[in-house]
Amino acid sequence: MTRYMTIVGALLAVSAGDAGSPTLEAAETAAIESAQSWLKMIDAGNYVESWNEAAEGFRAAVKKEQWPQMLTSVRKPLGKVSSRKVIAKNYTESLPNAPKGKYVVIQFETAFENKKAVETVTPTLEKDGKWRVSGYYIK
Repeated sequence: MTRYMTIVGALLAVSAGDAGSPTLEAAETAAIESAQSWLKMIDAGNYVESWNEAAEGFRAAVKKEQWPQMLTSVRKPLGKVSSRKVIAKNYTESLPNAPKGKYVVIQFETAFENKKAVETVTPTLEKDGKWRVSGYYIK
């Protein structure tokens, strides 16, 4: 059975940035590192910690006490992560239903024990200069 999970935001229409820019590459690298760190928290079952480390908009949209339940219902049937690799990354400054900002929409091809999936993680650059996850979608 195919499961779809939308946590925060619509991540379908994404405009790509200038692929050759060193600044863009640095932003994408920092965003990917942030996303990977955040996913490791989820992989380890540290759901509350992942909520605490998420972007302000994410925390406003998803209640802290609901987040572990949401993740457990989707992630538990998949089993442990066997492998994960970046298959796409797109820098953008606008997303549907999201405030203007700096975002990198990252897709990971993830092999779980029980199924393969594509995880879409969207970090945003927050006021303090740190990239934090503002959206998570798994298909």
